[in-house]
Amino acid sequence: MQTHVRLFALLMAFGLLPAMAEDPAKPPTRYQPGPKTRDGIGKYYFGREIAHYMTHLAAPWLERPERAVEERPDLVMKALALKPGNVVADVGCGTGYYSWRMAEAVGPKGLVYGVEIQPEMLDLLAGKMKARGLTNVVGVLGTTTDPKIPRPVDLVIMVDVYHEMDHPFEAMTAICKQLKPGGRMVFVEFRGEDPEVPIKPLHKMTEAQVKKEMAGQPLEHVETIRTLPWQHVIIFRKQAEK
Repeated sequence: MQTHVRLFALLMAFGLLPAMAEDPAKPPTRYQPGPKTRDGIGKYYFGREIAHYMTHLAAPWLERPERAVEERPDLVMKALALKPGNVVADVGCGTGYYSWRMAEAVGPKGLVYGVEIQPEMLDLLAGKMKARGLTNVVGVLGTTTDPKIPRPVDLVIMVDVYHEMDHPFEAMTAICKQLKPGGRMVFVEFRGEDPEVPIKPLHKMTEAQVKKEMAGQPLEHVETIRTLPWQHVIIFRKQAEK
């Protein structure tokens, strides 16, 4: 089964499968159905099967003590280089593991939008921020096609989230609309290039795949930071409108 799935994904990625019939009255199909694996939803984008998203029932995993060593949030924050007064969006914020760190970095004049599609996660976020005495984190209930970021922001970050978006093109289009010109779009993903990273394959992404999927957005790649133990930080900047 796994061999067939890999072959299918490769054929799709290189355009070697027969084109599916398109209805001329409808826009071109961005997504393709394909073999559904244990950790995926059977929906493919640029040859990649989209992974199941993590529900609020697994929230304790986001707060596991060993995460600080496995993911080195201190190095991620250094890479973000946030400034006081920045407005940022933490899309797929979960319990706010990064939200509170960014809230402290941007200070009382700055703002963090913690975006989730699960109301239960937003409840957990609110509780965590209250416990830390932070008032500059605002929970936002988005959808799978539009995170609904309320206003233009300086930076959007997704930590181990993008690979689970079931409408990545629509979601990224909505995100880019709310990203200021020159603003940064940051993906933190487990390295799909490294078989030694002990994460399920569908929950990892290669740098090349992220770049391929962002090619249709008004984003230019700035740099990829590889100093984290298991992840890479892939940074794009929104291009100015022509």
